[in-house]
Amino acid sequence: MFLDEAEIHVKAGQGGRGAVSFRREKYVPRGGPDGGDGGDGGDVIFVADGNLNTLFHLTHRRLWRAADGAPGRGTNCAGRNGRDSVIPVPPGTIVKDRDRGLVLKDLTRTGDRFVVAAGGSGGRGNARFATSIIQAPRRFEPGRPGETRWITLELKLLADVGLVGLPNAGKSTLLRRISAARPKVADYPFTTLHPHLGIATASGMRTLVVADLPGLIEGAHRGTGLGDRFLRHIERTAVLAHLVDLAPFEGPTSEEAYRVIRNELAAYSPVLAAKLELVVGTKADMPGAAEALRRLRKALGVPVVGISALTGEGIPALLRELFRIGEAARTPDAAPPARRGSP
Repeated sequence: MFLDEAEIHVKAGQGGRGAVSFRREKYVPRGGPDGGDGGDGGDVIFVADGNLNTLFHLTHRRLWRAADGAPGRGTNCAGRNGRDSVIPVPPGTIVKDRDRGLVLKDLTRTGDRFVVAAGGSGGRGNARFATSIIQAPRRFEPGRPGETRWITLELKLLADVGLVGLPNAGKSTLLRRISAARPKVADYPFTTLHPHLGIATASGMRTLVVADLPGLIEGAHRGTGLGDRFLRHIERTAVLAHLVDLAPFEGPTSEEAYRVIRNELAAYSPVLAAKLELVVGTKADMPGAAEALRRLRKALGVPVVGISALTGEGIPALLRELFRIGEAARTPDAAPPARRGSP
């Protein structure tokens, strides 16, 4: 099950208490204090795990707590430090403080670590307080409490290409065609209820991560339909592949469908609307699709790649263009390889 939001409570371990002890050995009178320090409490740590792509594993556990430090002991023995509590999350997870509304960390790469709650330090034992004046102190320190806070987690999928379009534009069918991903495909709207990731491959061990989003409709930025809940998953993409149905049975024409999505992207985020865009006309095998493709190119004034994910028509050309744009976008100094989107 896909889940891109979670709320958990984290509590770091408390430091152990320092010991009050005195050395007692045969033939050694007045041995002096030898109380050891308490151990430090464990930390609560987030770690980006590349094997995860959802926050679903956090739904059945709301409290994540690290172990307390052990108290100090005699003969200057320090207490053992508490064990850390490590929470794996997918790369692309944003860690927020729920109560203050602050972004604490953005874990974008596999292996990134962030201590979200630090454990308390252990208290000092009485051996630490011995002086030339006070040679038998009974003073010690209790361990300090660990940090505790409520955390909100928000996942933004990491992908090179984001597929956008109206429901039934052919996004899931295309993802199945170019990758091993198997999103549900059916002849009714909103078949896709959550994002899917697929990896397209090319010669030379080149890969392209593609994200398929649930279909958008007019008013999505205001919460209509599936709303804007999943739009954040394409905020990190380098390029948008805007899929337009060339043979709609009903509803808006291809040109109108394109404008609907462009307006929704602009209303949601100007930054998102300004991303590099490749327009893709789908279902090119349907009757009348060739004429619709010609009209769409003329109306938009930009190149439009015509494809049929069912027959494979145009797929090699589309992949070449996506790889070209995606790889160029990874190079900061490269010239824009495709047009910037505009409503």
